[in-house]
Amino acid sequence: MKVNLNKWYLCDLDKERYVQLKEKSDWAGFQHVGLFFISLFFFGYLSYFFWGTWLGIIFLLIYGNIYSCSNPIWHETGHRTAFKTDLYNKIFYQIGSFMTNFDPTRWRWSHFNHHSHTLFTKDPYDFEIEIRKPTDLLFFASRIIPCGRFLYIHKLPHLETLQHALGITTHVMKDCIPKKQQNKCRLIARIHVLIWILIFTVAIIYQSWLPIIYIILPTFYGNTLFELFGLTQHAGLSNNIKDHRISTRTVILNPIFSFLYWHMEYHIEHHMFPMIPSYNLKKLHHLIKDDLPIPKKNLWNAYKEIIPAVIKQTKDPNYKINVILPAPKIN
Repeated sequence: MKVNLNKWYLCDLDKERYVQLKEKSDWAGFQHVGLFFISLFFFGYLSYFFWGTWLGIIFLLIYGNIYSCSNPIWHETGHRTAFKTDLYNKIFYQIGSFMTNFDPTRWRWSHFNHHSHTLFTKDPYDFEIEIRKPTDLLFFASRIIPCGRFLYIHKLPHLETLQHALGITTHVMKDCIPKKQQNKCRLIARIHVLIWILIFTVAIIYQSWLPIIYIILPTFYGNTLFELFGLTQHAGLSNNIKDHRISTRTVILNPIFSFLYWHMEYHIEHHMFPMIPSYNLKKLHHLIKDDLPIPKKNLWNAYKEIIPAVIKQTKDPNYKINVILPAPKIN
């Protein structure tokens, strides 16, 4: 899977500054995951304490939406940029993968492919393109509505994990995962399935839905917030082009949303310089912003562009948002 990275557009960035921005920090990583899990357990406890009341439902929805933001933990540790110590990245990568229902081996390699061939619809194919660029309005809405994912069970990552656990070689495994890693993929998929079975067994033994509600189902009823974040990355933008400024979108979020998304709203910057930790992306943005499209100021601003584009794409799949780039600098 070779790619000539020199063909991708890169903004000018001082080499010394780049090295500084690449510096990773265990403290920053633990600060983030620590606050994340404290928030998760806090709202989980509140939902349990007020169980059977409207407050309990509200706190459960908050819990579910925080839980679903385990996806950025998977993502940042997958890039090995969350922590300076790689062991911590590996541990939390496995935790984040399970929480977000991703087969960790599959998604490590398909995400590498996503960065190498962002939104490419031909060989090599970007297997994340279907997730980020829906052209079916019902599918688009189902990503945001609580429990809407049940309408598209065949698209759930759980099904792919089951296939790998059963030894089935899926298309994405064949195209993205090296043969030496495929048995590892099947093994970890089987571990995930065994954990699912264990959770259901505990629920049956104790005659309680709580293990399922708190561990298996959060990404279904708490999908709204993360999907609102994630769909901004590429929805409505051009594919098959080697310029992340045209295929990727940066959105400025408030501090709470930025924390939950682990600063991935600076998505053009992340795709251009994927080795820079997310907690340095804001600094990177200010260094290269004069060579980037004007970022969307918030989610509402982003979706004023995305929703009309998705509607147009249902009628004309070739429609793409026209991104206005800054004028080239004259030396």
